[in-house]
This record gives sequence, C-alpha cells and structure tokens, in this order.
Amino acid sequence: MKERILIIGAVAAGTKAAAKIKRENPAAEVVVVTKDRDISYAGCGLPYFIGGLIEERKELIVKTPEDFEAATGATVWTLCEATKIYPKEKTVKIENLLTKEETLFSYDKLVIATGASPFVPPIPGRELKGVYTLRTIDDAVAIREAVDRGSAKKAVIVGGGFIGLEVAENLKDKGVEVSIVELVPHILPPFDEEMALYAQNYIQEQGVNIYTQEKVAAFEGAEGKVQRVITDQRELEADLVVLSVGVRPNTALAKEAGIEIGTTGAIKTNAFMETSIPDIYAVGDCAETKHLVTGAPAWIPMGSTANKMGRVAAINLADTGKERLPGVLGTTIVKLFKLNAGKTGLSERDAKKAGYQVETAIVPANDRAHYYPGYREIITKLIVDKKSHKVLGAQVVGEGVVDKPIDILATAITLGARVEDIEKLDLAYAPPFSMAMASTIVAASVIVNKLMGKLEGISPLELKKKLDSLQIIDTRDEGSYLIGAIPGSIHIPSGELPSRIQSLDPNKETVLVCKIGKNAYLSYLKLKALGFEKVKILDGGIRAYPFELE
Repeated sequence: MKERILIIGAVAAGTKAAAKIKRENPAAEVVVVTKDRDISYAGCGLPYFIGGLIEERKELIVKTPEDFEAATGATVWTLCEATKIYPKEKTVKIENLLTKEETLFSYDKLVIATGASPFVPPIPGRELKGVYTLRTIDDAVAIREAVDRGSAKKAVIVGGGFIGLEVAENLKDKGVEVSIVELVPHILPPFDEEMALYAQNYIQEQGVNIYTQEKVAAFEGAEGKVQRVITDQRELEADLVVLSVGVRPNTALAKEAGIEIGTTGAIKTNAFMETSIPDIYAVGDCAETKHLVTGAPAWIPMGSTANKMGRVAAINLADTGKERLPGVLGTTIVKLFKLNAGKTGLSERDAKKAGYQVETAIVPANDRAHYYPGYREIITKLIVDKKSHKVLGAQVVGEGVVDKPIDILATAITLGARVEDIEKLDLAYAPPFSMAMASTIVAASVIVNKLMGKLEGISPLELKKKLDSLQIIDTRDEGSYLIGAIPGSIHIPSGELPSRIQSLDPNKETVLVCKIGKNAYLSYLKLKALGFEKVKILDGGIRAYPFELE
C-alpha cells in the first residue's frame, strides 16, 4: 500500500519537502495543498521586480504547478485551503476556494508548511487604497503597476528591516520620493547600533528620508486613497505606503489541532522537524528551530532555512535515514544601493542579554589590495566570548565584498572556532580578491590583542555618551583633522606626542583617534610607555564613527 503524505503549504519549504520525498521514496503518494495559484516563487526577489531589475512576473516563478508535477511526480492542489487537522483520525479537511467543495483527506504523514504572513498593525486607515504589504507576487505586481502608471510619486515605507530597505532602494531608483519610518532607534534592528547607523547615514546620502523612533499613528486620504501618513512627530505626504514591520508565523491550524507552539510563537519542532504529535512535521516560516550559539529556541524566517528544513523533514518521514537540523545563526545579508550589510550569530546586544561577557572589535579594512583597481572599504565587527574566546557573532558593512567574510565567520561559528583560530586561517590571497592579511584576519588580530590585554578600546557609542568627560586626541594629519573631527578633540599628530606630553592630563581618561585605528594604536603604545594608564583607542577610528563631526 502506498504511503500517503500530505503537505500543507508550498513556496520554499513545502515544495522542497515534496520533491525530496519523491526522490527518497518514489512510490509514496505526495499531495501539496496551497491556497495560492503559485506554488514556488522567488519571494526574496519581489523588491527587485518592483524596481524593474527583474522585468517580468514569470521570471519570479521557480516552477508552475504543472512543471512541478511533471518534474517530481507529486500532485499539487492550488487554490485549496486546509481548514482543520484531525490528528487522531489522521485526516485533514480541505476546501476548494473556487467551488467551496470540502474534501476529507486521509494521510499517513503530514507536513505543515503554512509559512508566515505580514504583520499589519491596527493603524487607522490601513484599509485605504495604496497601502500595501509585500509577501506575494501579486503584492509586488500591484506596487509596480502603481509606480509605472505614475500614480505613486511619494512613498512611505513603514519599517526599516531588510524588505523595507530593499523596497525603498528600488522605489528610489524608479524616481519615487521615499521616506522610511522606523519605531526603534535605528534601521536594521538586528544589527548593533553603530553598524546600523553607518548604513543609515549612507542611505540618507542617497536621498532617502529616514525617521527613527517614530510611531505611525494613522493613514489619511480622500475618496478611499491614501494621501498622508501621520506619525507621533510629523505628517508625511504619501500616495503609496508599504507596511514592512515583520511577519508572524501561521500557526492557527496547528494550534487548533493541539500541536505544541514554541516560546517563539512558531510551531515547536525537534532537530528532525517533528512536532509534538507523531507523524506530523513542521517546516519553513511557521516552524521554530534553535540558535546554534545559545541553544535557545529561535525563529528566524529565511528562505535558505526553509529549504533545509524541508529536506530534513523529507528524509526523516520517508524513513530513508535520520537527518538533523542542528539550528541556525540567523545569517543575513542585504544590498542597499552600493552598500552591502551582512550579519551572522549574535549581536553584541543579544550576546549580553544571553549572559555572555563579551569583547568586541570594530575594524575598517579593504576588501582587496589597496593598489588593485576597484577596491572598496568594509567595516567588520566581531563579538567574542571573553571566557572561551569563541566567536559569538559578526557584522560587516561597506561598499566592498561582504558575503565572503560573513560566510567565513558563519562557518567558523558553526564549527565552534576561537578567535585565535580565525587569526590563523589560511585564506585565499591575490590582489584582485583580498588583502594579504584579509579583513577577517585583521579583525581577529585586533580582538586577540584586546583579549591579551595589549590594547583597550572604546566603542563609538560609549565615546559619544562620554564626550564631555574624555580627553580625546586626534592623531591624524592636519588636513584630515580640519575636514572633520570628533567634537572637543585635540589635534596632536602621532609624531608630536612625546614633545607635547606636558599639555595632557595623565590622570584623565584619554582616547586616541585616527582614520581606522592603526595610527592610534601606535600612539597608544607611546602614551603607555610615557606612564599614561587611562588610555583607549576609538574602535574603528573616524571611518567607523557614525555620529556628526565638526
């Protein structure tokens, strides 16, 4: 007798599970049920369709239902919704959304891949025409059509996360005036503040207005069409609004069936993607996993994770092996005009919340040899556990290559590497690809010096808070100092420090500043040798300082 496997939901996790099950067990009867007409599409490409970089709708379709059935042997029911799961009877009630006909489907194994839905805050006026979310191809088509027909001249993006920022970039490239409203103190909320502010300053330089720590109070309009966004601090004209304040896992169906929901709000699963009820699995954006660093439950909805979940569940339910998903790091990357920003593992903020005693380093460097044409700067932030010296997380931003260092660091964290291990990595080098000492290795060396007590730094955030109480010495040349310096700093080039030592207070906390930190470190050694005890250098130097210079 054929084993009957029902998969509720498609897109990434559901279709991946279906295809893998048929490869593992070709005799199995596999049915995929989805409410949508599309079963497998590139959700991450939607902002680029809006901008026209992806020209046609069909380019976003990975597989049509017909193509998928022909390629895999699975059966696809589109425009059908699973409305109730009966775990004891091993049946699922399915409604045809066109005919309203109901079917009771019996299964041997069940995979829940119901995904997530955009969170729509209860803001007055959210029903107005011109207020969109972005989750499906139809959403992207509607937004692009509004722009192409000229009815969208001013747009407001509510939310400064990845999708919101990608939409902002693509709308700006289409000639739309764009503003972003973000509730928290900076865009890119998963990043640490100084790294996020670096990106925020860059985006503002591209002509995008960014308003942080503001709450949207209402949308207003006339004749059913949005015209204004009202925040708690201002009024913004808008004929197009995109709500991008995150997604929520679709768990109602599972919850009603008595399946346990995890602490993250997503369906609780083990490493085999099994739920609390035998023969029922959960995968994709509706399912939680665990964080590889902390071991705590984690819900980080990503297409890459969804595919891995689908594969793991398929192998296990097909009984062809025992496959585990150990967890995730939340590795992410985003393109913002010509700036790139990547993150993996814990932020400094989250590492401290998790109870770690951390050491950090912020290090600007080039993505390739400085004499090779086309090199660009990137800034790396490492977060390391002081006790074990293991890397907990990393962030890299800049116009240069960001994905390579982030992937190196994600691999290192996954394998439990200490920062000393990263410092000794034998990475590929040639001038077109890297510096002789790659940016990742340079950052590791800086943090090793800190851990060994050879160097003490101060973060841009801490410096900003303590500006009035510090003795700040700018060690750069006069021309660089005059272009822009940290408020209240004293200009003493590094070579002049010994001769001007009498003008400094050895008992006052002193911070040394240069362009990227290297020259300040040399000055640090000089002051230490001259008896100064309370000396630090500014992590990342002026290049990584995200606040206003004078």
